Amino acid sequence: MTQLEQASCRNRLLAELLPSDFDLLRGRLAPKKLAVGDVLIQTDTPITSLYFIERGIVSLVAQAPDGEQAEIGLVGCEGLVGIPLLLGSDQAPYDGRVQHTGLAWALSASSFCEILPRSSALGERLLRYVQTVTAQIAGTALANARYTLAARLARWLLMCHDRAEGDDLSTTHRFLSLMLGVNRTGVSEALAALERAKVITTKRGTIVIKDREHLLAQAGACYGMPEAEYDRLLGPTTSIATV
Repeated sequence: MTQLEQASCRNRLLAELLPSDFDLLRGRLAPKKLAVGDVLIQTDTPITSLYFIERGIVSLVAQAPDGEQAEIGLVGCEGLVGIPLLLGSDQAPYDGRVQHTGLAWALSASSFCEILPRSSALGERLLRYVQTVTAQIAGTALANARYTLAARLARWLLMCHDRAEGDDLSTTHRFLSLMLGVNRTGVSEALAALERAKVITTKRGTIVIKDREHLLAQAGACYGMPEAEYDRLLGPTTSIATV
């Protein structure tokens, strides 16, 4: 099998590791195809692997005992799924569900625990990423508590657009209502308003972004804080640099 080369990685964390740290991981990373609906980690269940997302999008979804659920974060090629392992825990209080098809590099939990003590630089960089996820979760809580559905929808579309390949986003009204924690009718009305304004177009199972600048204006202050934190700690993201 051809050995993974750091220069070919789209995952930001892997691509920007010190070469010596990448070499520690290289032989332990296994490709994992991501299909919509796959659950990479599950609430209160032992985490068996870390997943560095190469392509695709994974939703972090919190779920209450009565079945109520909502998205608390998104992970794409900027990050990884399984951060509780970085913090000394083997379980997460949320699911990691694949939202867009793609590919990840899987690293077993046992391999990770063996490698981490061998490089302080690797641990420091991954903990910086944990801080950006914390910022994103905080931003989601603030958006859900204080901003309108229109602003929250624009924020979500921008965050998905940041992580997508191109302008097409695979989703449904039902999935959006779950992710945003609102009823389906409200989501449908908000999407229809964006389509009338020619900001997006929709077809079955797909939203196409046509006017990112309009989405930025509509999201306002509820988009950008976590992205700025990622830039500060890990370097500018490609998507933001091209806005």
